[in-house]
Amino acid sequence: MLDNDSRISALPLAPPALHRDPPSTQRGARTRAALVVAARDVFERAGYLDARLTDIAKEAGCATGSFYTYFANKEEVFAAVLEVAREEMMHPGIGRVAGTDDPYAVLEASNRAYLAAYQRNAKLMGLMEQVAHIDPEFRRIRNERADAFIRRNARGIADLQKRGIVDVSLDPMTASIALSGMVSRFAYNVFTLGEGLMDGRPIDFEDLVVTVTKLWANGLKFPERG
Repeated sequence: MLDNDSRISALPLAPPALHRDPPSTQRGARTRAALVVAARDVFERAGYLDARLTDIAKEAGCATGSFYTYFANKEEVFAAVLEVAREEMMHPGIGRVAGTDDPYAVLEASNRAYLAAYQRNAKLMGLMEQVAHIDPEFRRIRNERADAFIRRNARGIADLQKRGIVDVSLDPMTASIALSGMVSRFAYNVFTLGEGLMDGRPIDFEDLVVTVTKLWANGLKFPERG
């Protein structure tokens, strides 16, 4: 969450072998797009295992046979859903915040971007976890993306150490694994599982950002803010 790396945005969310060439006609493109939108709705409503291709076709307003013109199976249409959602789900690191080089402000903005992206796509993030548990290829890709984010954050921590801002005794990779895992699991519990309610109400989003940022800063031993 501490630096930006365009290479991460290029990483797939689904096995590339599941992607087909786009339709050659506008009508075909519209039908396929409608199926992808319908698939996301059905997957998020029913879950990956219980989603039926007939329900996806019905939701898209087309015959079940038409589904097979564009997708061979559930895996292919799920891959298409993830591809469409890729930009929406990105949570890039932020190298600088406009008007300041304050590393704490950068950290806070990065955490806000991550949590906002997770909240927008909480159901889809839950589906990705579900599919990763049953499909080895999806799991491999999920793990590669997680590793890329961990390495990005480790580079950010190492940069802060070189600048004399955070604890130099910490191993950047180990610290990144611990802190990144804490935040990702926290986001999954709060946004996907709906846990962590306070007095029966969801925790305020800004409180989430402030808390996560303080935990990162305290873990890395940021200097006290004036």
